[in-house]
Amino acid sequence: MRPDWPELSDLILDTDPVTLERRPVSRATVHAVLEAHGMRAARRILDRIGGGDTLDPNEVDGVLVRAHAELQRLAFEFRNGERGLMLLRPLLDVLRRDRAGRPLRIVDIGCGMGFLLRWLAAHGRLGADVELVGCDFNPTLIAAAQALADEERLAVEFRVANAFTLERPADVYLSSGVLHHFRGEDLDRFFGMQAQTGARAMLHLDIKASWAAPLGAWIFHRARMREPLAQHDGVLSAIRAHPRDALLAAATGAGRPLVYALFDGRPSPLPILRTLNVVVGLHPSLVDPYVEGLGPLSARLEAFA
Repeated sequence: MRPDWPELSDLILDTDPVTLERRPVSRATVHAVLEAHGMRAARRILDRIGGGDTLDPNEVDGVLVRAHAELQRLAFEFRNGERGLMLLRPLLDVLRRDRAGRPLRIVDIGCGMGFLLRWLAAHGRLGADVELVGCDFNPTLIAAAQALADEERLAVEFRVANAFTLERPADVYLSSGVLHHFRGEDLDRFFGMQAQTGARAMLHLDIKASWAAPLGAWIFHRARMREPLAQHDGVLSAIRAHPRDALLAAATGAGRPLVYALFDGRPSPLPILRTLNVVVGLHPSLVDPYVEGLGPLSARLEAFA
């Protein structure tokens, strides 16, 4: 596996980002991409998905739901919820002072089955003035996320929507395990679109690039997961993780109104202790009070630029 290999989950689902219409996926087209990269294991997984010349959307959704259900184990055991909360709480305190009396909207981009927002709704005690909204292009994943939230009686809403075109923009954008799906200009655009909506802050959790990440991902996914696509893409995700300099270069593009830093982004001789890093983007006026609100945790935050 190499960093330039695409994840299979990104190839078997195609949605128009404007109309949100699902487009047919040609088996031959996906095969050609996999062959060009020498991805034999991914081709075997693809061959198990029915549908003839066009992939069966119901089978694709079944594979994606099973994979996302297993990937929640990774989010739980890596304590994504706790990590997000410890950075989010001081941010909400600062935003409340900055915009007193206004409800605060947190939007999760590419939320999948909504683990992070559901965890925050269940354990975060964020306050009655906070609105949690998860957005994804896949209706099946959104339906599963909303069903779980309803069953658990959680105050969170999931939508089939483009997170950047909601009727009311986010105050804070979140994501978990999304950044490594974007490369090059797409990664630049990902950060730029958020800043252009007028959001005051963003927190993006993703795999921290290191020598240990691919090996650790392989061990974890083989030990804890049974869905072949989850095993394959989970390891490839670790290989595709962006180095700190690439993340900061994409985030700090010229002309954007936010400033950025990495939390837990510094190299470590024992990377197993810091498996994730977080891109923190803030309006400049929020930086000093936020750093003060972090207290001792601020030592793990690089300088904003």
